[in-house]
Amino acid sequence: MTIKDKTAIVGIGQTPFAKSLGGTELALACRAIKAALDDAGIHPSEVDGLSSFTLEDGVEVDVARNLGMGDITFFSQIAYGGGAGCGVVGHAAMAVATGQARVAVAWRSRKRGARASRPWSQTRDRVGGLGEWSRPWGLVRPVDEIAMLARRAMHEFGLTRDHLANAAVAFRAHANRNPAALMYEKPLTREDYFAGRWISEPLCLYDNCLETDGAVACVIVTTERARDLPQPPVLIHSFGQGINRQHQVMTNYHGDDPLMGPAWACQEVLWRNADFGPEDVKVAQLYDAFSPLIPLSLEGYGFCKRGEGGPFTDDGNIQWPDGRLPVNTSGGGMSEAYVHGFNLIAEGVRQIRGTSTCQVEGADTSLVTSGEGVPTSALLLRSDSR
Repeated sequence: MTIKDKTAIVGIGQTPFAKSLGGTELALACRAIKAALDDAGIHPSEVDGLSSFTLEDGVEVDVARNLGMGDITFFSQIAYGGGAGCGVVGHAAMAVATGQARVAVAWRSRKRGARASRPWSQTRDRVGGLGEWSRPWGLVRPVDEIAMLARRAMHEFGLTRDHLANAAVAFRAHANRNPAALMYEKPLTREDYFAGRWISEPLCLYDNCLETDGAVACVIVTTERARDLPQPPVLIHSFGQGINRQHQVMTNYHGDDPLMGPAWACQEVLWRNADFGPEDVKVAQLYDAFSPLIPLSLEGYGFCKRGEGGPFTDDGNIQWPDGRLPVNTSGGGMSEAYVHGFNLIAEGVRQIRGTSTCQVEGADTSLVTSGEGVPTSALLLRSDSR
């Protein structure tokens, strides 16, 4: 049994994105969920399934009570930050497909725009967990850990900063067309990119995602019911999660090949349960907390061979409208907003609906991925062909 095409995303909603928004994470979550339900034409009292990140400040009982939901018959949470986005949607879809819930909501609410809110700013706390083996030796922030993987890719496969600039400049160009993006009407040239200050060599300012306050949510029902609702159904065709063998979060140092991260495990089940392959994907929303994750994801999900992720980004291949595979068409985490990748899910839905500000012609299939570098997840979305 698979969940192939048995469920659909029928509503998406989001708050504004900003460096600082008023209210709590719970309040932002409720606003995004209500907007998604309104988009779907579904009353909150019908919701009986909830799926969210373990990092959520607002727990299920608070969300259900504040929005006036009825009895909840399914609820789950997924860990690992940016790796969870597609996972919470996939779990909600499995609940609906198996009858555990009839209307499920998945969301992410995040208040991290303020510098003091970031975990690595809490220097008074004693380092625990996996950080004991990296923080004292200078890998203080996630960017430091990804910088090490980028250096490895440069040494082993010839990845260059020009390849990283391809991603940064393309995503900014996409955001420049998106009024909801933090980087709307803020162009970025290649000259600007190379003039950016170092954050953690070889990564500069523009290789990093934004830090954003905001929330995004989506609503999942059966495909049969979706066909009677206001929005065109966006079918959840396939779903996968993955943790590669001997994985270590962010660094992956214990694996035989640190550059073959969780995407390689995730893609196995994703494509195994799909009726089409990478060559049939019209547009991709690839998790982009840091620019090196783009070439690594292109390789991991089978769009090119090992070591070819960097060159794949050349010649405008990932840029709208003429690229071979337009990527992150709303601006992504680097130029729209960073909501642990959940805004990528919303953009994947808009592409299938035909409502993106960088609409890809004939976009009847879309891949959305969560964080490469942590235990991850991915979704294949497609239009309803009935």
